[in-house]
Amino acid sequence: MSAIYESLRFIAIEGPLRVGKTSLADLLADRLHAERIHDVEDNPFLEAFYRDRPGAAFQSQLYFLIERYKQWRALDLTSRLDRVVICDYLFEKDKIFAYLNLGDAELKLYNQFYEMLAEQVPIPDLVVYLQARPQTLRQRIASKNIAAEHQISDEYLEEVVRAYEQFFFHYRSTDLLVVETSEMDFVHRNEDLQELLRRLSQPVKGTQYFLPLGSAPAD
Repeated sequence: MSAIYESLRFIAIEGPLRVGKTSLADLLADRLHAERIHDVEDNPFLEAFYRDRPGAAFQSQLYFLIERYKQWRALDLTSRLDRVVICDYLFEKDKIFAYLNLGDAELKLYNQFYEMLAEQVPIPDLVVYLQARPQTLRQRIASKNIAAEHQISDEYLEEVVRAYEQFFFHYRSTDLLVVETSEMDFVHRNEDLQELLRRLSQPVKGTQYFLPLGSAPAD
């Protein structure tokens, strides 16, 4: 990784479930000797949400919002000039799922909390949005032994993919690199990883797209 990262202090990786954002964030953090920020995984309301219990969607969403806010608010990007932070989520992702999962009254209340907190968190220098087809994500979910994820319906997974696509189609907050990963496996195929790293070593201005060629389907 070269010159482009000299000016980047804060990089966020985003995308739907099982698209590979955590793996890519780990790989980048290792190569850049960067501080790694992980998305919240211990949400105590999440299983109840997957089981469609009343009120669980709002409880789960508010828990995610508060915990993500605490992580991002604690970042001090001015503490060291050589400090680089890699995060496997974007703070705004919280709103994507709120609009998917909450009713009108709940969303109105959620938005009041969101707007109050969002203005206090930093904006990344670069966002990398990983895309994949719903059927590819379903295959990757099936390969993981996580019971709660197996309860996610095909319809909901497709809604999530569409919501991400719409959100990032209008995203203008910072530089954005969109990477199509349906035919990539940068975790297990070194050729795919090197191709992606070469693209990430080049400047990104505004919104740019990267469609790798010649990659094998991910497992």
